[in-house]
Amino acid sequence: MTTYDTAQSWLSSQIAGISKSLEGVPKGFFVSAVIAVCAQFLSDHYGAPAMLMALLLGIAFHFLAEEGPCKVGIEFTAKTVLRIGVALLGVRISVELLIGLGPAFITLIVAGVILTILFGLLGAKLLGRGWRLALLTGGSVAICGTSAAMAIAAVLPRNEHSERNLLFTVLSVTVLSTLAMIVYPIISTALDFDDMAAGIFIGGTIHDVAQVVGAGFSVSNEAGETATLVKLIRVSMLAPVVLVFAIVMRSRADASEVSGKRPPLVPTFVIGFLVLATLNSLHLVPVPVAVFFSEVSRWALLIAIAAVGMKTSLSTISTVGGQAIVLIVGETLFIAAFILIGIHYLR
Repeated sequence: MTTYDTAQSWLSSQIAGISKSLEGVPKGFFVSAVIAVCAQFLSDHYGAPAMLMALLLGIAFHFLAEEGPCKVGIEFTAKTVLRIGVALLGVRISVELLIGLGPAFITLIVAGVILTILFGLLGAKLLGRGWRLALLTGGSVAICGTSAAMAIAAVLPRNEHSERNLLFTVLSVTVLSTLAMIVYPIISTALDFDDMAAGIFIGGTIHDVAQVVGAGFSVSNEAGETATLVKLIRVSMLAPVVLVFAIVMRSRADASEVSGKRPPLVPTFVIGFLVLATLNSLHLVPVPVAVFFSEVSRWALLIAIAAVGMKTSLSTISTVGGQAIVLIVGETLFIAAFILIGIHYLR
């Protein structure tokens, strides 16, 4: 056999292997996409959070992820499509966002993110819960809710509770964000905040972007714009936080956690996020392209969360325990109190 024949045989075997591994991906992705479209329909017509609807609808179709032709595609969607969605979030970030509020409030927001994650680690230790859950809940509360939870989950070492913890976190931050969207504007009015202070409080504390926008503009247009700006500054913390987590996980990885394979120093989707954020900061991403990528990101995350929902059953979520609920509620109250105190002293 010639060298050419050997190379051709090897290439054919590789293509066959890839084809086999991707077999069933379209079916699982299609089911996840249909659930995401239904969730968006419910959100558009009844005002329910699209992420929450995708999650709940996904749970209802859990049986599809257990066995059958959709299983591989659901796994692919929950992992790869998720990472694509997170990477494309970079088009929403620019350096201009980081200088729009001034150094004092930027410091307050960044400190709120860091201290909330540290509070989560301390709270988890006191409650007897693992550090994985602490980083997952703390990061999602501190940064950007569902998107942060999914990005952080992608770099944490996996164990038998990984899917359960992610689903619990996504469900919890979505519910807490919805409650905050209703309650926080009332708190802002009760504390006699002006539009800027109300925007900083809402943008600096509510978990998900959609709820921040809803709460901010329910106060006023200026409050809504300020809240969105502050929230995007928190979102810009996603890449450095995930990068730090990835580096720490890599340095501490052992065979039992990662099956002998060390995770990459910088995950590919984090590099994608940083590249897009840099290009956007340099004004090299045309506005229509940025809008398109942002919409693709939103749909990718919505489809991925539907897949995550299908991968975990309600009986599994019920085993998470009351301490986890106490932990994520405590983190939510902590960041709210911290931002309120900061606004009081910086105004």
